[in-house]
Amino acid sequence: MSLARVVALGGGHGLAATLTSLRSITDQITAIVTVADNGGSSGRLRQEFPIFPPGDLRMALAALCADDDWGRSWAEIMQYRFTSDGPLDGHAVGNLLLAALWDRDEDPVAGLDRVGALLKVVGRVLPMAAVPLDIEATFTTSIGRINVRGQVEVATTKGKLESLRLLPENPAARSEALAAISQADVITMGPGSWISSVLPHLMVPAQREAIVNSKATKIVLLNLDANSLNSGDEYAGYSAEDHLHLLQKYA
Repeated sequence: MSLARVVALGGGHGLAATLTSLRSITDQITAIVTVADNGGSSGRLRQEFPIFPPGDLRMALAALCADDDWGRSWAEIMQYRFTSDGPLDGHAVGNLLLAALWDRDEDPVAGLDRVGALLKVVGRVLPMAAVPLDIEATFTTSIGRINVRGQVEVATTKGKLESLRLLPENPAARSEALAAISQADVITMGPGSWISSVLPHLMVPAQREAIVNSKATKIVLLNLDANSLNSGDEYAGYSAEDHLHLLQKYA
């Protein structure tokens, strides 16, 4: 029996956890990663260079590293962060490696594939869109209706989500991502930051259409505290049912 072809959608720690688990089941994995991060090392690099935010892509690559001495050592190197009193403070090695490849005019996917070959990753890592993105959302909060821009800001805002937008609107998808979705046996979404890392995958028109029309088995992975009313992040107060309603709204 051939191994299942799995496409995993998401970003950050949630997607990395999914990929780590999938790696023990199949080697036919494609991670499609959100590209709107504006915080930390990624945010600083985006301010300096016109590149994708590398952080979530780096985490996905590290999660798919081969389960041997070479893979484990490179996973640690990719995740290593500098601590200093200078400009390197807080930067991850993997972020700088990806930024260097992209800054020398390497196609973003070619750069990811090059790093993947170095790390001997199990599968492939792709960006969600053809261009770097920003996220903007409108929430109803305890102080009224507010507009919030930036993935970090959206992910830390408590309130009822009224609307969600990508900037630029209706971005193009990567052809490699569309091909992977069309060939997938299984598509997973989540866990992770639901509003800022999961739902955006359904706001890239060609990718949303590919997901909706795919005959693959679709699996939604919620956060362990999906029903929490007291968590300090964007899904505070959202039940598991609320998560699915949001998914349906944007699909």
